[in-house]
Amino acid sequence: MPSTTIPPAEAVTPLIRGIAVLRALTDAHGPLSLSELERATGLARSTVDRIAATLARMAYVRLDGRTVALAPRLMELGNAYLGALRLPDLLGPLADRLADELDESVSLAVRDEDGVRFIHQATRRRAMSLSFRIGDLLPAERTAPGPLFAADWSEADWRRWRARRAADPGDGGFTALPAREVPVGDEEFVRAVEAARKDGFSLDDQLIEPGLVALAMPVRDGAGAPVCVVSVVSHTSRHGARSLRKEMLPRLRKAVAVMEHELRTAAPVDGPPGPAALAAWTGESKQELGREFIESLARGLTVLTAFGEGRCEPTLSAVAEATGLARATARRALITLEHLGYVASQERTFRLTPRVLGLGFPLLSRTSLPEIAQVHMATLAKQLHDSVSLAVFAGDDIQYVARIATSRIMSVNITVGTRFPAIATSMGRVLLADLPEDERARRLQRIEPDALTPRTITDKTRLAEVLDQVARRDYALVDEELEEGLRSIAAPVRDGAGRVVAAVNVAMHSSRRTVAQCRADVLPSLRETAARIEAELRIAGRFARIPVA
Repeated sequence: MPSTTIPPAEAVTPLIRGIAVLRALTDAHGPLSLSELERATGLARSTVDRIAATLARMAYVRLDGRTVALAPRLMELGNAYLGALRLPDLLGPLADRLADELDESVSLAVRDEDGVRFIHQATRRRAMSLSFRIGDLLPAERTAPGPLFAADWSEADWRRWRARRAADPGDGGFTALPAREVPVGDEEFVRAVEAARKDGFSLDDQLIEPGLVALAMPVRDGAGAPVCVVSVVSHTSRHGARSLRKEMLPRLRKAVAVMEHELRTAAPVDGPPGPAALAAWTGESKQELGREFIESLARGLTVLTAFGEGRCEPTLSAVAEATGLARATARRALITLEHLGYVASQERTFRLTPRVLGLGFPLLSRTSLPEIAQVHMATLAKQLHDSVSLAVFAGDDIQYVARIATSRIMSVNITVGTRFPAIATSMGRVLLADLPEDERARRLQRIEPDALTPRTITDKTRLAEVLDQVARRDYALVDEELEEGLRSIAAPVRDGAGRVVAAVNVAMHSSRRTVAQCRADVLPSLRETAARIEAELRIAGRFARIPVA
C-alpha cells in the first residue's frame, strides 16, 4: 500500500501526484476519463490535466479525447526492476523448462512486504489454467510462497501483517484476487508458516480460489537467504494437494538445486553505457507543451529507469549520471520514491522494490501485438488516407490481426481474420523473406501458387528471387498480384530478438499512387510506423509474453 505518512520536506510533490494518477489507472483495470481520475485521486482537475499531458508526452499513457489509458512504454519502469533483479533472466528459462517437464504451470515470486508479487509465469494452455500476471500482488496468507517468506519475518513484519488484516479483512486491496467467502484465519497462517519452516516447502490447498492447488519451495542465495520462491500450480481436476506434493516435490527439489547453482555461478553484468539525454528532451517538451508539461514529474519517473541490469544498487552519483540529472534533483526524486515505497536505501546505495511492478505492469503484460500496433496504424492511416493492416503467419497463409480502414468510396475491403496466400501478398513476402533459407525453400517447394490475376508470379524460381530481394531491401511491394487494381507495400515488425513476428502494410487502389510514389511517399512513413510498434513491443516483451494475434 502507498505511504500514508507525511512526505519529507524535500519530497517532489508533482512526482507523488503523478504516481497517484498511474496507480488510479492501474487499479481501474482500464481507461478512465479525466473526470474519473479527478475523483479517484482527489486532485484538482487542472492538476490531473497537466499530469495526463506530461505522462502522454512520456508515452506512459495515451490520451483519446478526455479518456486516459496506460500505454506499453510504462512497462519500462517494471522492466527496470526486473532487469536489476536479474531473476527472470537467470531463472525464467529454468522455470519454463520445469513447466514443460511437469506439464503444469510454474511461477516465480518475490516478497513485497507482507504480500507476494509474481515476477515470472510459465503457463500451460488449458481451459482451466493459471491466470495471474507478472506484477500481480497477492496476500501472503493465501499463497504457497507466502508461508516460506513469512518464515523469515521480523516482529515488525508480523505487526504490519496483522494491521493490514484488521484493516482489510476481505482482501479488497488485492485486486488480482477473487473474493473469499471464509477468510484465512490468523492461526491457520501461523501454522502454515511453522510447517514451511520445518519442511522447507509449502502447499496452497485452494486458498486463492476453489480448484487451485500449488506446491512451493524457496530458492536461496549463497548466504542462505530466500531470493524468490518457485511454485508448481495445478487444478484439482489433475491433482489434489497431497498428490501434487507426492508427484512433484522430488522434481521441484532438483529444479531448485539447479536454480541455486545458477545464482551462485552467474557472472556479473556491466552497467549500461552513457547518461540519458534527459535535459534536452525535457527542455523540448517544456517548449512544446508550456505549463502543461511538469518537468519534475518527468524527471522523477525517469529516475526509476536509472536502475536495471548491471545497475541494480546504484549510488546517488550513478543515478545522476545515468539520467543526466543534477545530483540534487536526483536526490530529491529518490527521497520521494523511497517515501512512496518504490525505492529502498542502504548506506549509500539504492534499489528498486517490487512495488514498482504495481505501476501498470500486470495490466499491460496482457497487451497483444495488435493492441500495441493499433494506435500507430491509425496515425499512419490518417496521415496517408489509405488503409493500414497488420498480419501474421497462419500456415502458408497470412491472417489479418489488426486493420485501420479508410472512409473512401473506393477502398480496400478486408476485415480482421481474413486470410490470403502469403506468397501473393506484400505482408506475406515480408514474413517469408525473414525465414531461414532452407525453411523458405521448403515452403516454396510445398506450395502451388495460383494465378490470382494475370500479374501473379507463379514461377517458383522467380518467387525465390523476389524473396531474396525483399530480404535485402527489407520491404515488399506487390502490384496487382492478389487482386487487379490493388497495390500494397509492407514492412517487417521485429521483436526484441530481431525476429520478424508480423508485417504492417499500406494498401490502396492502383490509381491512387504509382509504384514509384509508393516507394518515395509511403515507404518512409511506413518504416517509421513499424519502428514505433517495434519500440513498444521490445519494452512490453522484455519480460512478458506478448501474443502476436
